[in-house]
Amino acid sequence: MFDVFSDAFDGISGFFGNVADLVVENPGTTLLVVGGAIVTGGAAFAFAPAIAATAGAAGILGTASTGTAISTLSGAALTNASLAAIGGGALAAGGGGMAAGTAVTTGVGAVVGAAGGTIGAIELID
Repeated sequence: MFDVFSDAFDGISGFFGNVADLVVENPGTTLLVVGGAIVTGGAAFAFAPAIAATAGAAGILGTASTGTAISTLSGAALTNASLAAIGGGALAAGGGGMAAGTAVTTGVGAVVGAAGGTIGAIELID
């Protein structure tokens, strides 16, 4: 039993050791990846309501917790229902609500930025 935990700990510490080595050996690459994640994650956080409302208006998100099609809503109702849908549904319905929708949108934006930074770094290295 303890061997399993020991092996898992060794694997995790080895992973973080490898990451630390990669950062030290490639500071420019690391800066591009982290910078891309910060910039796009920040932008996604700032624009989460607009991003969600656009997805909702396009009919991508289905129905609100009230049963109304999100694409038929407008204004604050469209934004709020869209963020809640992205967050797994309204709090009252057991979902994560608007805050979770904002977090998901921000997280996806950060991942896109990190991927873009990685691609840019690879292009610079090659």
